[in-house]
Amino acid sequence: MAVSDTTEALAVDHLDRHGTRSHEVYTAGFYEGGWDYEVRSILGRAARGGSEPGEVLATIARVKPKDHRGWFAAWEALGRDVARQAQRCADTGHTVSAARAFLRAANYLAVAVEAIDGLDDDTADHLPTFRAHRAAWEGFVAHGRWPAQAVTIPYDGSSMPGWFFRPDLSGEPRPVLVMNNGSDGSVSGLWCQGAEGALERGYAVLLFDGPGQQSMLFERGVPFRPDWENVLTPVVDHLATRDDVDQDRVAVYGVSQGGYWVPRALAFEHRFAAAVADGGVVDVGRSWLSNIPHAVLDEYRKGHKEKFDRDMRLGMRLPGGRAARETWAFRARPYGVEGYSAVLDEVSRYALTPELGARITTPLLVTDPDGDQFFPQSAELAKLVPGATLARFTQDEGAASHCQPLARELTEQRMFDWLDERLHL
Repeated sequence: MAVSDTTEALAVDHLDRHGTRSHEVYTAGFYEGGWDYEVRSILGRAARGGSEPGEVLATIARVKPKDHRGWFAAWEALGRDVARQAQRCADTGHTVSAARAFLRAANYLAVAVEAIDGLDDDTADHLPTFRAHRAAWEGFVAHGRWPAQAVTIPYDGSSMPGWFFRPDLSGEPRPVLVMNNGSDGSVSGLWCQGAEGALERGYAVLLFDGPGQQSMLFERGVPFRPDWENVLTPVVDHLATRDDVDQDRVAVYGVSQGGYWVPRALAFEHRFAAAVADGGVVDVGRSWLSNIPHAVLDEYRKGHKEKFDRDMRLGMRLPGGRAARETWAFRARPYGVEGYSAVLDEVSRYALTPELGARITTPLLVTDPDGDQFFPQSAELAKLVPGATLARFTQDEGAASHCQPLARELTEQRMFDWLDERLHL
């Protein structure tokens, strides 16, 4: 199938009836798997005002194939330009326009933050771009329609930053949706994945940065941890201090790798009334191991870690190894360890056992899309957790790929209908 020469030709997956990808057409005539998913994700946020499709397509049309610096520069320039537009709107009293532009700017700059690892530059610094992204997000919070409060959640002798949004100013106790990000998602992206949808339905919403996520990683250097009950329990403790929270109707949503963290926490923290894993993850390390050549991986499994590390270093230097180096750097950073075998040792700790699954008593919804390219484990999680509900999303509905990036309205519909019934809204 020929690739269209027009920038309007969106990338489309072709999957067979089992959800297996057979071939792909890529936007603007370039092939770059990670970029393709980024474009899907940013376009999917348009339904919540988190992107403008025309801006997205015009931006990617200017990027040459495999031009990693051009990819970063294009998104950073777009994000900063839209942020300047937002500030001009704010300065002239156009509050609604300012809020909407700030949200788009935050999402575009979030793509630029993720692109920094592809620059092949050891001196690349995430902080300036991340801080520009976070400033745009704060601009959105300050000018948006929903009452918002910055909160500080006590955590492990320190704190986690968060934002508590209310559906109105009544102060009445409300059901709350706690939204737990994945391994690399931005808070502005999480907003578009269900936060505003929850507010429209009468929920209050708590967003936060956990260890290894966003400001906790880039500004404080705090890495991930597998025992996420030690993250979500402080969140619930914080909510327990608030008079505007209906303590019997607190739910939690976890997206992407949050589909591991939330079920893990539920095995120990039983105060949530309902939970959503979008999608489900049983073993984080499995996706890492599946991308390593078998001969090299055998050395790791045999305990020959020095040889494994040496072979990995050599493989990353081979022609065509740039994408692998970029992906490894991007994915490994939040785990807080260095060295190929050390990273695999660490990610192997992020796994749910049948014993942990059996301890989960919270009603759990697990989304399960066709063709999940990162964690095709949703059905496995649903079987592991007693009484879990599996929500299928299909290619025929336009809802394939990891976390259904182009079917977020459909995801909200099914997720909130299920939550509303469990929380008796």
